[in-house]
Amino acid sequence: MIRISENANVDTVIKLVTVAIGMFAFVFVVMVPLYDVLCDALGINGKTSGEAYSSVQAGVDDSREITIQFVATNNEGMPWDFGPSVTVMKVNPGAVNDTVFHARNPLPEAMVAQAIPSVSPARAAEYFHKTECFCFNQQPLDGESSAEMPLQFIVDMDLPRDIRTITLSYTIFDVTEMAGGVAVR
Repeated sequence: MIRISENANVDTVIKLVTVAIGMFAFVFVVMVPLYDVLCDALGINGKTSGEAYSSVQAGVDDSREITIQFVATNNEGMPWDFGPSVTVMKVNPGAVNDTVFHARNPLPEAMVAQAIPSVSPARAAEYFHKTECFCFNQQPLDGESSAEMPLQFIVDMDLPRDIRTITLSYTIFDVTEMAGGVAVR
């Protein structure tokens, strides 16, 4: 009969716990930033730039019309009412377009939110330029109040001709704790 000492069991448990912690750290410390870098470099996942686009006057292509769809979702646990004022727009490449998203905080306490955009199809992301967007900054909102959040964008004239519909999707997250727990408008 083979006997395993208690020390061998303790050593095995310590090794397994160390491996599990190492794997967890690898996923969140290495993989998430690596994923973001790859998405930016390869233009996948429809990630858009988090910075305002500076347009240059190049004219408007009146011969084409692109359908822009707006979608808004709340991250799990985000209690705000959040959505676009219009769900579909027809735009011409090169034209400056404006729309508004609405947000309402139904809770009695102030909160801070952050909206994260995504564009579909992913290859359209490099041609969809936001010149003004509520997603560039965190959005504080007092309790039981609402706000209009502007969006201004341009669809680049170099958008491939086979892309006729672009979907701009926002997911809104509660970042009150990360913003220091203080939401002041």
